Amino acid sequence: MNSSSSYPSPSPSPSAAPPAAADAGRYTFSPKLRWQPDVEEYFAAAYGRDRFARISEALAHPSRYSCIRVNTLKSSIDAVMHKLMDLVCEKGLSEGINGLEIIEQNARGQSHERSSLIQKCPYAGLENVLFVQGSGPHVLQYNSQPDQSVKEIVVSRKCAESVLRGAQVYVPGVLACSSHVEKGDKVAVSVAVEQPVKDGGWAVGITRGTVLQGLQADAHYEERKGLYIGQGIAAMSRSGIFRVLHGIAVEMTERVYKLPSFNDVLEGEIFLQNLPSVVAACVLDPQPGERILDMCAAPGGKTTAIAILMRDKGEVVALDRSHNKVMDILKLASEMDLNCIKAYKLDALKSVSKTDEATIVGMADSHCEAIKTLANDSDPCPVTVDGKATNVVEDSSTTTVVQSETEQPFLIEDKNQESKRYVSKAELRKNLRRMKNGPGRSNYSGGRVEKSKGFLPNSFDRVLLDAPCSALGLRPRLFAGEETLVSLKTHARYQRKMFDQAVKLVRPGGVIVYSTCTINPGENEALVRYALGTYKFLSLASQHPKVGGPGIVGSCELFNKTYTEEWLTEHEAELVQRFDPSSPVDTIGFFIAKFSVGEKED
Repeated sequence: MNSSSSYPSPSPSPSAAPPAAADAGRYTFSPKLRWQPDVEEYFAAAYGRDRFARISEALAHPSRYSCIRVNTLKSSIDAVMHKLMDLVCEKGLSEGINGLEIIEQNARGQSHERSSLIQKCPYAGLENVLFVQGSGPHVLQYNSQPDQSVKEIVVSRKCAESVLRGAQVYVPGVLACSSHVEKGDKVAVSVAVEQPVKDGGWAVGITRGTVLQGLQADAHYEERKGLYIGQGIAAMSRSGIFRVLHGIAVEMTERVYKLPSFNDVLEGEIFLQNLPSVVAACVLDPQPGERILDMCAAPGGKTTAIAILMRDKGEVVALDRSHNKVMDILKLASEMDLNCIKAYKLDALKSVSKTDEATIVGMADSHCEAIKTLANDSDPCPVTVDGKATNVVEDSSTTTVVQSETEQPFLIEDKNQESKRYVSKAELRKNLRRMKNGPGRSNYSGGRVEKSKGFLPNSFDRVLLDAPCSALGLRPRLFAGEETLVSLKTHARYQRKMFDQAVKLVRPGGVIVYSTCTINPGENEALVRYALGTYKFLSLASQHPKVGGPGIVGSCELFNKTYTEEWLTEHEAELVQRFDPSSPVDTIGFFIAKFSVGEKED
């Protein structure tokens, strides 16, 4: 999967040499990832200096292929392969899917078979996965008229990272633009990366709307050398780019990396997902009929993967503390026709319920709030309360809310349980204030989302904790200086608290899978060391499928040798999976640990 090709254009004659030729190496893509010095030393100690240098270089570039997980409940791997190839053929053999060329020339001028673009995953246990080949880095010729500067657009780092993965340049991502750029002009696209400042921090240092003159006095002129990510056609003029708030600013026509895009392609049948994320769901090994918890589930890729592995039989509880992200999970589940997924708005740090009594449920749109009675921790009876109504029924088969004409509290009748409970008027007034004041800072996108106050201990067969992390394994990443040793330790402390919740929620005999998308051993191996040291009834389990390499062995002294971070033994390191971005597998940086849960101590 690591093969790449480049297509250098013929060198122009000296008399017609554009300004780009006068500055050799400027119009290339050769990024160097910058770290805080103490963080760089920490990682060099963990990996070895040479290996960390390779990892750092790999992180600055995207993977050269896309990984597609097939929804085997709606289609088959062979059917999806044929559908994708049909889509390619519809566009002609020279166009491919959204810019991916279907016939390529290798160094000897030989053509690849078109079927080689889409391949079945070669790793055992991942028979539902396809690889779609991309290519790069390519050498591009940034043409210009003789004696004229190349027209340029400078974009933010986040925008550039998206463009490297196949996106277009959107208006909010543009920071600076050459003067006199008009709609239809060909423009070179470069990226402004954070630079060190006097106070010891980092800053971009470009005011949005800056004019580029093609001179060395331009903003970030020297810093942008080797940070050109492609070129395209301006979709609007310079004045339009900085006048409007939304829309495509540049339609990319040539990219240093050509990667396929799958927007609105085979919706519900496929899901674009990083290979290690697919592996993590498979390692959990969910079985039909089980009750599974995905503690940090958004955007729902692993949640839906788990549901499909269970053949949509059982229950998958998905949590996220963001209303909109819960909506995304539900939308994806609906697209894939999965019915066993229940998504709730809940902070994973509060996953364990302190009581099974009634709790408030947010039916969050701009018009309503809901009240939910929990017969147990997972069976809510949702009720919508409209502030202007005196009698409201959300579901006539479950619960009715009745408003008294006096100052008595509201009465809730559960017709299934033949029971009643009272909700205070203060509670209802609180909900009415929320409706009156609008969505507020959370910026709800609309739609109903159920809240939960958590779940009873020992109530899940398996728990997946794909923990929020420093994300230092995601690629392409063009800057890493925002993380310090202190912030990395803060991430680790947060993850331990989440893991404590996972241990309480899984039943004896169950399984916990912990994963992150970071290369930081403090959030990976050190978490395993904490887990095994704190909970004697936990043990590391072997994993299948096994695609990644072993974990890191040993320990590291930090903070002027006042703190020792313990990692793994040789035996333990062989039981976890660590995905190295610089390895031939060519994935993001990722870590997976699987724990078997024995009889818990009282």
